[in-house]
Amino acid sequence: MIDVRIHAHLAQLVLNRPDKANSLTEAMLRELTGQLDDLAGREDLKAVILTGAGKVFSAGADLAEAQAGLATSPEWERLSARVATMPCLTIAALNGTLAGGAFGMVLACDLRLAVPEANFFYPVMKLGFLPQPSDPRRLTQLVGAARAKMILMAGQKIPATEALAWGLVDRLVPAPALLAAAQELAGDCLAADAGHVMAIKAMIGQRQ
Repeated sequence: MIDVRIHAHLAQLVLNRPDKANSLTEAMLRELTGQLDDLAGREDLKAVILTGAGKVFSAGADLAEAQAGLATSPEWERLSARVATMPCLTIAALNGTLAGGAFGMVLACDLRLAVPEANFFYPVMKLGFLPQPSDPRRLTQLVGAARAKMILMAGQKIPATEALAWGLVDRLVPAPALLAAAQELAGDCLAADAGHVMAIKAMIGQRQ
């Protein structure tokens, strides 16, 4: 349920469970982390794009597995920590709505693009769960404390235009052009030395 496509110095990971709104199982979380571990070991890798199949990026945890304990699994935090420490540029190309625990890996990316139809919500207050440990901090770094509370405590569903104004996403791109736009953003990194990519990323500072 995770497609991996590697071309030259660019890797693309695709959540491929569109019939279930790309909801994430524990096996998918482990596979994503494992694939990123493998990619991080490649000396020639310069950029990674995370995206989804269909019209939803991810609805968060698979409902059946969430009820069985997935919502509190440490695999969510392992995945977002792996994304945050990737030695390359990471871009989330959000092909649709982002919800729940799927926020973690997206917040840990360097850049976020979204289609105009996307919505953003993280209903932990309503469901009685705590967010993953690093998510509130990363979210607050992007949008500020009050807006993080709007999402995590007031349970607000944020449309893409508002997410852009808040800084939750960096650019809105129509669906047909989304992947091309992500690849264009990676262009300078793909043309540079891999060590140079990591050096500049380190100077800016990672959200870990």
